[in-house]
Amino acid sequence: MKKLNLFIATLLVAGAAAAQGTWTIDKAHSKIRFTATHMVVAEVEGHFKDFDATVTSTGADFNGADVEFTTKVASLTTENDQRDNHLRSDDFFNAEKFPEIKFKGKLVKNGNNYELKGDFTIRDITKPVSFEVTYGGNIEAFGGQKAGFKLNGKINRFDYNLKFDKKLKAGDYIVGKEIEITCKIELNKKA
Repeated sequence: MKKLNLFIATLLVAGAAAAQGTWTIDKAHSKIRFTATHMVVAEVEGHFKDFDATVTSTGADFNGADVEFTTKVASLTTENDQRDNHLRSDDFFNAEKFPEIKFKGKLVKNGNNYELKGDFTIRDITKPVSFEVTYGGNIEAFGGQKAGFKLNGKINRFDYNLKFDKKLKAGDYIVGKEIEITCKIELNKKA
């Protein structure tokens, strides 16, 4: 019985230690996506190709972890050059003047649920945001630790001066004001 208790205690300590430390985003296994309503009846998706993130956790389950994220606006793609150039223009992101989108905040656990709360900056306008988070867990693999997360949230693009406001005859915006953000994240623990 003592051996079983020692084994369980060892697993708990190892699990607690596994999440503690600094983690970086695995770009090859992560995706930063956005979705906007187009013409009221459809959606257009896009993603960013150039991004970076660091997560610093002092807890066993990432509760209270500090999260910093940056993406390069010029790296956005919707797989349509004309639309991508329009999104990079002053009607939307103005990639030349405001080259980065940033987030800085904390991962908070409430029961079995997680929430990412912090400051989101687009076009040098910073607003508090909150994202629902699903924590997939962490695992020892390929000589290191990996952890997985999925984030979902929405922002109002007008809050960040993404000002393109053309409307259809019926009065609805051609591009919806609410933007859905979905991130699928894999992290690698720094040695």
